[in-house]
Amino acid sequence: MKPFEHIIYVQPEDIDDLGHVNNVIYVRYVQEIASAHWDVLASEEIQERWHWVVIRHEIDYRNPAFAHDTLVGSTWVESVDGAKSVRIVKLISRKTSKMVVEARTTWCLIDADSMRPARIPAEVEKLLLSATGPHL
Repeated sequence: MKPFEHIIYVQPEDIDDLGHVNNVIYVRYVQEIASAHWDVLASEEIQERWHWVVIRHEIDYRNPAFAHDTLVGSTWVESVDGAKSVRIVKLISRKTSKMVVEARTTWCLIDADSMRPARIPAEVEKLLLSATGPHL
């Protein structure tokens, strides 16, 4: 299974006082990549029925990224258990080919009507674990 890929263009406003991407911004990038993957995987009907919220981020910062860098983000869902799924996201610098960030995030499925956690239905689990979306 190939991971889903998504390109991130580092903006000048993403840079901190040290001259590189601020650590908090990487959380936004991880969520952007996960959302892009979900948008490709799930039909409009499924997206209206179910929402995701992050309940845990684990991020390892490997190398800095700078303004105007291009990052190649790759992601896949590693596991599904009850209402939770674990997603892996890796960001690699297109210029240097170095790993910038590795993240492991735990997401909880939310029923759109009740706004409460819900066990991941078989159809959604199948989407998460078998489909990868377009490969850049």
